[in-house]
Amino acid sequence: MATSVRATSGGSAPPSASTTDLSSGSGSHGRPSGRDGLRSTLYRLDLKAIPYVFVTPFFLTFAAFGLFPLIYTGWLSLHRVELGGSAQWKGLENYSSLATSEFFWNALANTFTIGVLSTVPQLLMALGLAHLLNYQLRGRGFFRVAVLAPYATSIAAATLVFAQLFNTDYGLINTALGWVGFDPVSWESSKWPAQIAISVIVTWRWTGYNALIYLAAMQSVPQDLYEAAALDGASRWRQFLSVTIPSIRPTILFTVIVSTIGATQLFGEPMLFGGSVGISGGSGNQFQTLSLLMYEKGWVTGSLGQASAIAWVMLLLLLLIGGVQALITRTHRQRKKPGS
Repeated sequence: MATSVRATSGGSAPPSASTTDLSSGSGSHGRPSGRDGLRSTLYRLDLKAIPYVFVTPFFLTFAAFGLFPLIYTGWLSLHRVELGGSAQWKGLENYSSLATSEFFWNALANTFTIGVLSTVPQLLMALGLAHLLNYQLRGRGFFRVAVLAPYATSIAAATLVFAQLFNTDYGLINTALGWVGFDPVSWESSKWPAQIAISVIVTWRWTGYNALIYLAAMQSVPQDLYEAAALDGASRWRQFLSVTIPSIRPTILFTVIVSTIGATQLFGEPMLFGGSVGISGGSGNQFQTLSLLMYEKGWVTGSLGQASAIAWVMLLLLLLIGGVQALITRTHRQRKKPGS
């Protein structure tokens, strides 16, 4: 179909799209003008650089209070450093002296035994409490807050109260043992009673915290699994063993690792429990942990190099624990894969 174009009054053809004035949006060659170019640059900057600006404070804080102390402690562990003195290069001498130190191996053994005595009962009791709180109990909110109350209590207050309870002369624990015919126990001067008393303090403080973690994991277990187990005739105990425990196994592994790390760094409870001899872990070092030994070496005897070496040994132990956790988690995931 033919079309006609009416000529303008001047006889010239209408302006084409190619000759339209582009000064408002771009230059002579189709490039953005100054304002649009600045806007485009700011947009790219906001898209690519601003996220790094947001995370920069974290990395600066970590570098100042995490990375630098770690590197500096490693440097000190290779030197002989006294308080107020200069550093002398010693290489691995501080580590070799730890390998032959009776106090180091005693502290390592105490850390292990106190960790076992506090972690195992703590997690078992937390599982039981979480299982009970998972039911439709009346006043569940009150009980959940109540089990978390010990965690909110300060270490100093809790330890001082338990120190009075475990006092050899007038403590309530020995008084109760006397009522049933047992002799008083030297809770502070004997090795195993002292470690049991410290483990009781740790268990009391952390059981409710772990119970709430388990409770959150239990509430995410599908109810269909429990209904299917009930139809098969499984009792509540069998459901707990066959449904609940396998479903929250990653959470249990997490609490085991975290509790083990906390036991490795145990410091406040044994120091306050021992009173005047708390830093040395009792009169015979019967409950001195690695943290207490590190503090004693650094700030009592003034051997900052040996204290730094102990700190790095503790770090290596924690890395070993983390490696074991990663290995167990990886093995568990491979077993859960179809066809494995």
